[in-house]
Amino acid sequence: MLLKRFYHEGLAQASYLVGCQQTGDAVVVDANRDVEQYVAAAAAHGLRITTVTETHIHADYVSGSRELAAATDAVLLLSGEGGPDWHYAFAEAARARLLYDGDQFQVGNVRVDVVHTPGHTPEHLTFVVTDTLASERPIGAFTGDFIFVGDVGRPDLLERAAGLEGTMRAGAKLLFESLRRFTEHYPDYLQLWPGHGAGSACGKSLGAVPQSTLGYEKLVNWAFQIDNEARFVEAVLDGQPDPPTYFATMKRINREGPLPLGGLPVPPRRAAPDVAHVLARGDIVIDLRRQASFAAGFVPGTISIPLNRGFVGYAGWILPYDRDLYFLSDSEDDGEARRAAAELALIGLDRVAGWFGPDVFSIWSLGGRELGTIRRPTAPQLAAELDRSAAAPAILDVRAESEWQEGHIPRATLVPLGRLASSVQDRPRDEPLVLVCRSGNRSGIGASLLASMGFTNVANLRDGMIGWEQAGLPVEREDHALAPR
Repeated sequence: MLLKRFYHEGLAQASYLVGCQQTGDAVVVDANRDVEQYVAAAAAHGLRITTVTETHIHADYVSGSRELAAATDAVLLLSGEGGPDWHYAFAEAARARLLYDGDQFQVGNVRVDVVHTPGHTPEHLTFVVTDTLASERPIGAFTGDFIFVGDVGRPDLLERAAGLEGTMRAGAKLLFESLRRFTEHYPDYLQLWPGHGAGSACGKSLGAVPQSTLGYEKLVNWAFQIDNEARFVEAVLDGQPDPPTYFATMKRINREGPLPLGGLPVPPRRAAPDVAHVLARGDIVIDLRRQASFAAGFVPGTISIPLNRGFVGYAGWILPYDRDLYFLSDSEDDGEARRAAAELALIGLDRVAGWFGPDVFSIWSLGGRELGTIRRPTAPQLAAELDRSAAAPAILDVRAESEWQEGHIPRATLVPLGRLASSVQDRPRDEPLVLVCRSGNRSGIGASLLASMGFTNVANLRDGMIGWEQAGLPVEREDHALAPR
C-alpha cells in the first residue's frame, strides 16, 4: 500500500492518495480543486486513479472530487447519510455511488470500510483502511473533520455559517455519540489521518502534527477527557472562532455541485491606464505587495491582501463573489498573478479578470493623481496619542475573540476582520481610527478595506499587539464590548 498526503498551507487542508502497488489502483480522498496534482502524483508512482471520494460536504474549500473523477474516469463515491436535507444534489447527474455506514469498497488489495460519524456535519463519513496483503487488521482511518490531532470537528458551522438554526447543539450531541462508538470499536494503534491541521477554522485547537493514533488522542485530546454528554456539548461549542464569511458559499457550492475548473487559471495582463476604469465601475483590485509597501503608496480604492501563506483565508473573509477581481503586482511577470488566481480558485472566487503590473503607480501619478498612504504608528507613538484624550483615535481590534480575551489594548473595541466592513457603516468617514491585530498583517488588510470605503484617517499599528506588549504598555484581559454582529 502507498499513502501520499497533500497539504495546502493557506487552507490548512489535507487530502490523500492511497494506492495498491500490486494492482496499480488508487483512491483520492478529499481532493481540492487543484486536480492535476493528484493525477501527476499517481502517474509518478505508476498508479491510476480508479476511485474518488470525500468525507463530507466541505465548508472551507471547493471540492475537486467531481472534476477529478470525471478527468480520470474514476468511480465517484459520496455519502448517502444525513437524511434528505444533506444529500449531494449532483450525485445522480455525476453517476456517483452513495455510501452508507457499514459499506466497503476495494482499491486493489486495499479495503476501505465506511463508518458514519455525524457531528461536524450530518452526512460525515470516516474511511477505515486495511492493507489486506499485510494484515486483516486496519492500519488507519481518514477522519476528515471528525477527529483532528488535539481536537475534534466543530458542530456549529451549519448554524453559524449556513444559518440553519438549532443545529449546533444537536450536532454536538451526535459528535459525542460518534466519538464514543468509534473509540469502542477501533483499536488504539489505529492511525488517524485528519482533513485539517493547525490554522484551520474547522476547529478551535488543531495540532500541527500531520497524523496521530486513536490511542494517543484518547490520552491527550481534550474531547476524549469528557465522558458526560451535557458537559461535552458545552465544551465543544465554547470558544469556537468566528467562521469565515465564505464558508456558507462553500457549503452551497459543494452540495449543489462544483463547476469544473478545467485547469488552474491564467489571468491576462491589463494595460496600466485601465486600472482607473476598473475601479470606477466597482470591480475589486487586490494589491499583492507587502503591507509596508502598500502603506507607503497605494492606488486609492485598491485593497491590500499580501500574497503570503494567509492570502486565501483573508481573501475569503472579505472578497465578494459577485464582482470581477484584478490583481496588482510589483512583478513584471505573471507568476504572482497566476499563483493568486490559483489560490482564489480553491475557494470558488473564479471571477479573476486580469492583473496589473508595477507601471500602474507611475501612470497613476503622471495623470496628476496622488497615491494614498496609511500611517503606521509604533506602539509608543500610539500610546502618546491615546494620552491626548481630546484627539485620541478609536482603536479597532480585528483579531478573533479568543485572541482578544488573552489581552488587548485598553479602550479598544473588538471588530473581527470578517465583520469590519459591516460594523463601521455608520461611522464618520473622517473619524481617526487605528486598527490592531497580532502582528500588523490583518489590521493592514482591514485598514486598506476602510480606505477603499472612503475612510480618510485610518492607521495601522506597526507590529500589532506583539509590539505593544514588547514596549511594556498596559494590556487588559477582562472581557470587553464586542462590536454588534
